[in-house]
Amino acid sequence: MDSQNTLQLASSGASSSGFILVEIIVAFRNSPLLDYELGNIRFFFDFNLTYVGAGMICPHLVNISLLLGSILSWGVMWPLIADLKGNWYPADLPESSMRSLQGYKAFICIALILGDGIYNFTKIILKTVASMLDKSKQKSTKNGEDTLSLVEQHRNEVFVRDSLPNWLAFVGYFALSVVAVITIPRMFPELKWYYAVVAYLLAPALGFSNAYGSGLTDINMAFNYGKVALLILAAAAGKEHGVVAGMVGCGMVKCMTSISADLMQDFKTGHLTLTSPRSMLIAQIIGTAMGCVISPLTFYVFYNAFDIGNQDSPWKAPYALIYRNIAILGVEGFSALPMHCLQLCCGFFAFALVANLMRDFLPQKYGKWVPLPMAMGFPFLVGASFAIDMCAGSLIVYILHKIDRSKAAHMVPAVASGFICGDGLWIFPASLLALAKITPPMCMAFASTH
Repeated sequence: MDSQNTLQLASSGASSSGFILVEIIVAFRNSPLLDYELGNIRFFFDFNLTYVGAGMICPHLVNISLLLGSILSWGVMWPLIADLKGNWYPADLPESSMRSLQGYKAFICIALILGDGIYNFTKIILKTVASMLDKSKQKSTKNGEDTLSLVEQHRNEVFVRDSLPNWLAFVGYFALSVVAVITIPRMFPELKWYYAVVAYLLAPALGFSNAYGSGLTDINMAFNYGKVALLILAAAAGKEHGVVAGMVGCGMVKCMTSISADLMQDFKTGHLTLTSPRSMLIAQIIGTAMGCVISPLTFYVFYNAFDIGNQDSPWKAPYALIYRNIAILGVEGFSALPMHCLQLCCGFFAFALVANLMRDFLPQKYGKWVPLPMAMGFPFLVGASFAIDMCAGSLIVYILHKIDRSKAAHMVPAVASGFICGDGLWIFPASLLALAKITPPMCMAFASTH
């Protein structure tokens, strides 16, 4: 659309607001941000309202960290490394190969995520141990004095009165463990039955640690437990079956440790609201049974409707690539990395540790400006477009606060929820239309004008 078309639209009786909107679109189209070359390196605004809404809810530091990671990776590092094709990696390899540019994208992203995860994992474990020691000292010096308020005593009474017997928990866990140990190796022969047994033996201790740490810090570390299990199982299973075995074992450990923290939070909510833990557990069982049917069907529709996993499509499934490459790293070791990638990974791993140390130990007025390594890492692999969308959300929040701070406090969550819910609700009809091979009558795309 050029300026002549814009004038024709204005002269045809379009409203002033519509004319302004068209002018904004023309300005976007002529902006360098939507240039073809920048579009190739994923610097564009793709009108994804889910990310705009998420950017409105997320703190400004998260969105700025995403943008910094986007500029550092797609704006500086990847173009420079791409120019070293034929020197650092073979020129005849496709860019999607893990021995070429894609390897740098994936493994440097993993280094940032692992550095941030290991730091927080260690910090939460230390907090957990310190809190448990402090609790034991308090109990030893309390001398049996009951300092709970009447309201808290009433909550405890209601919660304990309708609790489940311990034998039911042990029998249920044992029965489910036996079922899983038998069925999972049949579904994935690469995972031997004894790996599943080890996972279920470790799960209670890991689940307790994760639930306790999540209660202290409100951070669910199940993904980091899963990554540790992924590396160990992939290395133990060997080159032939290590990738699949590691990923399956990672899923088992992650799910078991995650659900322990989620259930603990649910039961804490039930404790505060005087809800029966027995009725909560029954509701959880019903929901889980429904999920066993609904989730596979939803995944089937989504997987068949869209090009899942294609790095050039909107549905990149970046975490799938991250976990797969962690498994490859566990199987092949550092030999899986392209030239100089190990040095870059070590540097970014160290940066993640130092950045977290600075956030925790610098004074608040300085530490709050240190970028978040985890947020910086995602754009390294995914691209900059979603970071630009989320920064647009931050910009909307900033403008709303400048206009009227009191109204913005109520308007921001409502607008963000509307963006996210509206965009999410459209996914299902869009999937059905895609399955039926129905294409929209109009479509917007960014392409070269040369």
